[in-house]
Amino acid sequence: MVKNYLFTSESVSEGHPDKVADQISDAVLDAFLSQDPEAKVACESFCTTGMVVVMGEVRSNIRVDVETIARNTIRNIGYTKSDYRFDADGCGVLSALHGQSDDIDRGVSKEDQGAGDQGMMFGYACRETEDYMPLPLYLSHRILKILSEIRHNEPDVMPYLRPDSKSQFTVEYDGTTHKPVKVHTIVISTQHDQFDTDEAMQLRIRQDVENILIPRFKAALAPETAALIHDYELLVNPTGKFVIGGPDGDTGLTGRKIIVDTYGGRGAHGGGAFSGKDPSKVDRSAAYAARHIAKNIVAAGVADECLVQLAYAIGVAKPVSVFVDTNESAHVNLSDSEIAEKICEIFDLRPAAIIRRFGLKNPIYSPTAAYGHMGRTPYKAKVLVKGEEKEVQFFGWELLDMVETVRNAFGIK
Repeated sequence: MVKNYLFTSESVSEGHPDKVADQISDAVLDAFLSQDPEAKVACESFCTTGMVVVMGEVRSNIRVDVETIARNTIRNIGYTKSDYRFDADGCGVLSALHGQSDDIDRGVSKEDQGAGDQGMMFGYACRETEDYMPLPLYLSHRILKILSEIRHNEPDVMPYLRPDSKSQFTVEYDGTTHKPVKVHTIVISTQHDQFDTDEAMQLRIRQDVENILIPRFKAALAPETAALIHDYELLVNPTGKFVIGGPDGDTGLTGRKIIVDTYGGRGAHGGGAFSGKDPSKVDRSAAYAARHIAKNIVAAGVADECLVQLAYAIGVAKPVSVFVDTNESAHVNLSDSEIAEKICEIFDLRPAAIIRRFGLKNPIYSPTAAYGHMGRTPYKAKVLVKGEEKEVQFFGWELLDMVETVRNAFGIK
């Protein structure tokens, strides 16, 4: 008999210092794209006690108010009190943006747009959740979103909450079928106000997690997913105290949470981060394209699991390689390399085509900067582009708009 095994993924809230940095970077990117859709931006942020530094390379004729953007982002997250030692009105903001290299620009500003850099990007999908995402990461994101909603919308319910928090889910899998059996361990670490005693604090927070957070969390899940959450070990603020947090507790840097942004370690991720980068950077745009391919492949019934790798050379439009791994879950009589060949026939993987397909020159990036870039619900909303309202697609790489095309190409009824 094959023994069951455990797999763990984590998530962090929008108040985690690295996610603060990601959100500032993507807000700056959106500000450029809202005025200049052709802007080339590679923007990174650094935040620590009382300080934010925004740095990077930009090619655009317009200017944005980096200080106001940073402060508004920090305020929206919830860093609004001086007690946090990092707050929207009290922190210093330094901009160190400069021009993009001409050597890079010459490869990405031509008609057959080349990749903005070399590198490899990955996309992944599986059947563990309704969003075609790995279950441990899906659960980790969902519980923190609910905790954030309580903090923002119902402050009297858990009035001590501060913005920084983390979650971690360990799931037990059947050793033969590789399907989830149950949730094994849940870890919740949430920043909080100072209590009169550490014992009172720990008791109150654990009770609220057990009696408020987890019931709401389970109610928000599909019944078959909620049924997996029973007889688990619960760890709440395992160190016993989490008052000092956010950028005061740990320096934040853009791009330091790619495993949270992608697949929680179940599917591979590339070497480049996403936030703050315009879509000429294939670190971002090709990673979205790879997710779109993998999700549509699985949804179409080609396989139950799909990992897609795309690799590019700087200045070259077509990928230098396309790799597929279905982990022996394919339902078609083709090898993984033959599936990869068909993917190249179905999907146009040149950067310019990817950008057009998903509308990636629009200011759509701020919502991606917390709770994952993948597995999100696609939607349309109006944004300002060059001073005019325009309806654009958010999370377009999550659309199942190629399922029928894929089925037809693979002869699936």
